Amino acid sequence: MKKIIIAIDGFSSTGKSTLAKLLAQQLQYVYVDSGAMYRAVALYVLQNNLTNGSDLKTDQLIHKLPLIKVTFENNKVLKSSEVYLNGTNVNEVVRSMEVSNVVSIVATVPEVRQQLVTLQQQIGRQKGIVMDGRDIGTVVFPNAELKLFMTASANIRAKRRYEELAVNDSNLSFQAVLDNINLRDHLDSTREDSPLFKANDAVEIDNSNLSKQDQFEQVMKLVNSKLES
Repeated sequence: MKKIIIAIDGFSSTGKSTLAKLLAQQLQYVYVDSGAMYRAVALYVLQNNLTNGSDLKTDQLIHKLPLIKVTFENNKVLKSSEVYLNGTNVNEVVRSMEVSNVVSIVATVPEVRQQLVTLQQQIGRQKGIVMDGRDIGTVVFPNAELKLFMTASANIRAKRRYEELAVNDSNLSFQAVLDNINLRDHLDSTREDSPLFKANDAVEIDNSNLSKQDQFEQVMKLVNSKLES
């Protein structure tokens, strides 16, 4: 059976990972969360005191890159892949606001992006994968058979993110989440190396008012058209 690469790009908290996981399960494809890879590096930065607030100790991070091993392992119970940092499962901790506050800064470092893009391209050689991130359709897999670009209003994205995180953090404020969303949008869109933008041949999906099911059905029609072509 024909296999394709599905590249999903877009702004933070637009549900890229949720959609990618559903597609991978439906198609029995490999799901790769590229954002989790950058989050794992950001976690390493925090663990090793390589940042002072918004200032990144870039030279030290570049020097330590060979020591940072990011891998994925399949969780047989949950039937999903989880991210590991140097052999430790960090799938949950990389979603924290602390990591969110530094991940976009880490992602601006060209050497970090080069290392992770190379790994992502190696993973995709056999096709049959769904990968989401910021530059999957523009840099990692410019020849992907299907490219999607996800967007939604900042307020709606912040509301979704706040509801997700507030369960475990009663001190979290909606404004802090909204500020983080706006900051990440700015950093992702203006960085010099591989900025976030919609590929010319990507299908844009604004899910501000779409249910997960409606979005999934809409995207599956696009997938099936590619598989049948």
